[in-house]
Amino acid sequence: MALVPQYKSTAVSRGDNRARTSALRDGRRPFSSTSDDSALVNQILLTDKSHDRPYEVSSLAVKNILQTIEAILSRVTRPDSHGAIVLPGTPIPAATHADALEHEKALHASLSTLSESFDVPNHVFNAISCEILCKSLAGEDANKTTMDILDIVQNYDWDEKVVLALGAFAVKDGEFWLVSQLYTSNPLAKAVGQLKQLQEILERAGTILKPKFDAYNNLVKGVLKVTKSIIQLQDLHNDPHLTPEIKSAASTAHIPTAVYWTIRSIVVAASQLLGITSSEPEYVTEAWELSSLAHKLESIFKHLQENLNKLNQIIQKIKDEDAFNAIARILETPHIDNTKPLRVLFYKDDQPALYDCYNKKRVDIDVLKRKVVILFISDLDVLHESEYMIVQQMHMEKRQNLARPESQYEVVWVPITDEWTEAKYQQFDSLKANMDWYTVSHPSVVSPIVVRYIRDQRKWNFVKKPLLVVMDPQGQIVHKNAVHMMCIWGSIAYPFTSNKERMLWDDESWRIELLADSIDPNLFTWITERKYICLYGGEDIEWIRNFTKAAKSVALEAGISLELLYVGRSKPKEKVVKQIMSIIQAEKLSHTLEWSIIWFFWVRLESMWQSKGQLLSEQSKTHFMTDNLKNDPIMQGIISMLSFGSSDRGWAVIGIPSANMSKANGEHMLKSLKEFNDWKIRASDVGFTPALNEYLEGVYKQAPHHCTNLILPATGIMPETVACAECGRLMERFSMFRCCTD
Repeated sequence: MALVPQYKSTAVSRGDNRARTSALRDGRRPFSSTSDDSALVNQILLTDKSHDRPYEVSSLAVKNILQTIEAILSRVTRPDSHGAIVLPGTPIPAATHADALEHEKALHASLSTLSESFDVPNHVFNAISCEILCKSLAGEDANKTTMDILDIVQNYDWDEKVVLALGAFAVKDGEFWLVSQLYTSNPLAKAVGQLKQLQEILERAGTILKPKFDAYNNLVKGVLKVTKSIIQLQDLHNDPHLTPEIKSAASTAHIPTAVYWTIRSIVVAASQLLGITSSEPEYVTEAWELSSLAHKLESIFKHLQENLNKLNQIIQKIKDEDAFNAIARILETPHIDNTKPLRVLFYKDDQPALYDCYNKKRVDIDVLKRKVVILFISDLDVLHESEYMIVQQMHMEKRQNLARPESQYEVVWVPITDEWTEAKYQQFDSLKANMDWYTVSHPSVVSPIVVRYIRDQRKWNFVKKPLLVVMDPQGQIVHKNAVHMMCIWGSIAYPFTSNKERMLWDDESWRIELLADSIDPNLFTWITERKYICLYGGEDIEWIRNFTKAAKSVALEAGISLELLYVGRSKPKEKVVKQIMSIIQAEKLSHTLEWSIIWFFWVRLESMWQSKGQLLSEQSKTHFMTDNLKNDPIMQGIISMLSFGSSDRGWAVIGIPSANMSKANGEHMLKSLKEFNDWKIRASDVGFTPALNEYLEGVYKQAPHHCTNLILPATGIMPETVACAECGRLMERFSMFRCCTD
């Protein structure tokens, strides 16, 4: 079949206006060609020979051609709705004039970017133009004309077919509007316009013909929208990320139908333009007919957009997954140094990615090269988090002695939030101004894919509680949350790896040094002098008076040096505890921890639970079994302390450095001390603490059943069952939601 078929024009006498008008209208009913949609689709598909494309039919620069077409048809989006026609002397509203100027600027900017190197098949344009104009003059049915145009472009792909038809139309449209614009200023345009009787058209442009122009412009807008969607859909369908299965799931079978209706709309629009420029209103298609066709195009556009959105989502999901896996490979593989992993985490192409909060300046990632890096990951509500205070304390200690080996690390704050708003950006800047370590220079440095990796349960599992993720000098993640080991051992835990944590626990036992550490300035002296140390707590001031009196009396009688230190309770009520501390100090009952340190004592115990529990869980390789708890003295001690801290009742722990300790609730401990004479001789034989433990076992057996609470942090390890640290019975499990500590 020849690419350019020959056509015979049918003469229509100038006087037979009624017949001609009827023929034009009948040929432009958008839904009159067939009642069988499937039959129409089959007819459309039969015109397509793109799979047998001859070698001489070159591929088209579809996007370049479309850009040029848009420049030609840009007047349909102008503020003066009937196009670029404004009669000389006609007043133009200021707002409309300003909008028109902006439109002209945008048009010139678009024209300046047009490519000049693409080829256009002019013979095809001419054939399509001839088909449209000749058949419109002959009053031929729009469906027949559309099918004939599809025959002309049979060897082209679907996006090329519609662009060729639209290009041929744009040339004719542009010729008319160009003459109209230059009619009053260019002699050649004026001469052409006179032959086309343009003066009469211009005079009626803003009155009787305005609805026609508006309907025409709306239809052209619809054609442009659908054409763009067809090209985008065809382009996406060729994306290498799409597998054949995905392509079949997001079928492009609707594209041929969309191409058909777009070309048919072009045919009708061309006929409308022909009617308008003929200066005879009876040849102009009714506005409602064009509106009906525009509505059809709008429906097609929405359908195409739905498919585009689906494909875009699929492609984006695949790209995100590829990017996620690429990030995982880099972060989970050792490197020569940590530069590459850090550039994956923090990337800003136009400026340094990090901010040095201490020196108040932006810095490049190279400042972290071959250093241990602690990634402090949190949301913006971080100031009152225990993790923030731990990092702050460690960083202050680091700055006091920068040369020591334990100080060779850097902290980088990585803020993560669900949605960044202007208020949150301001909050970020405020927090950044009060920090001493590094942070990201701007939240956008951390890409959404990196945030997804940080949140992923299989990776770093950031939810709400801050994390301290440690990267070694080779860029390998050596601990996914080192906050607990830092809280327990401080700088001794350097370089904060999981192996270091394991080694520290292997060297530990349940002793006063582990429990108390250096939470009070006097502790180091007491431990050095090998004094007995008693830590106690609770909120019953009468029990505290009785207990401290009994403890001092027993120590004097047993001939031991005993120091008492009040440590409050877990999640203390500030007003109550401060009042108790004032009484203890006023009555000189014992030493007390500073109020600002009490929280740290109990947070450190929770960190012990998390850290040691994680280690036991890894050793069991299955579940966190009850046997692991029963057989581990340290975990038993931690559970006891957390049980004591969960209640407002009194409790006490007594021990000498590097030896076993005695622990009991306030009732049992006070009873045992008051009955010291019953085990006084045994204390002389085996030692004070072993004798007290033996006596406490008897007290447990004689005591009636009691109720002990244990509140565990919701994050981290959670055992299936826990045995009571005092009586050994399995404890009942409850869930609790707490919004505050008061």
